Amino acid sequence: MSTADLIAGSAPIIDPAAFERLRARRHASPDDVATVLAARSRRPLVRDDGRLFIVAADHPARGALGVGDDPIAMADRYDLLQRLALALSRPGVDGVLGTPDIIEDLALLGALDDKIAVGSMNRGGLRGAVFEMDDRYTAYDVDAMVHDGVDAAKLLVRVNLEDAGTARTLEATANAVTAAARARLPILLEPFMSRWDDGRIVNDLTTAAVIQSVAIASGLGASSAYTWLKLPVVPEMERVMAATTLPTLLLGGDTDAAPEETFASWEAALALPGVHGLVVGRTLLYPKDGDVGRAVDIAAALVHGR
Repeated sequence: MSTADLIAGSAPIIDPAAFERLRARRHASPDDVATVLAARSRRPLVRDDGRLFIVAADHPARGALGVGDDPIAMADRYDLLQRLALALSRPGVDGVLGTPDIIEDLALLGALDDKIAVGSMNRGGLRGAVFEMDDRYTAYDVDAMVHDGVDAAKLLVRVNLEDAGTARTLEATANAVTAAARARLPILLEPFMSRWDDGRIVNDLTTAAVIQSVAIASGLGASSAYTWLKLPVVPEMERVMAATTLPTLLLGGDTDAAPEETFASWEAALALPGVHGLVVGRTLLYPKDGDVGRAVDIAAALVHGR
């Protein structure tokens, strides 16, 4: 599905001239990034219904460009930005999650006004690398997010009990949570119990493993006052939510399930106490039928009501 086909029968959200201006500013006026971020209109993290719907786009920085059967679906940055701009233009979409390059592109394009910007701290352990469990943080840090007016932070916490590298990850995560709490910056932790399996890392999505990951992540840092959780939807989700008092957003992920099944599982989990919304990326930005607007609208209705 081409970019021109993303919005049924209408022009793309971003025109070629806007991309030309973006390239020119990045080339000749790098100070514009800080200026635009400082000037953008901001909003409270949550509004009247207390719910959040965030579109995720931090996958490319992890080298994870594939969606479904296409290993380089997210490789075209201009196509990705069009999809993000379309998603952000839809009612009920509260903001975007990305690494600095994504957040800054969207800010320069004027797509972040009155939207939540969630800064991904990213992970150093790239998929398939010999250092995959070395999940040091390689993008935003708390000071940079506070300086740039980023509204919340996000990081991944993979806990592998068979890999000594996990100790460094837990220490770095605890330090980030402590720094975020001191800065009063909400921080989303995405925890998994992980293991090596035939040379690759696999996340354990059993209910018991997710509960264990919640317990570990909840205790990281000198204060949990600003900690949120970002959790996958698994069987017996009510047991998972009984394991924490922390505000929680649901992780969408890339799935082979039929869209109807995916939306139904989200709807059921969104009804649980403590669940306050969705963070979804590839499933909505690259839907199987190519209709980004429709997929985003359905998810927004699940989060905020029709």
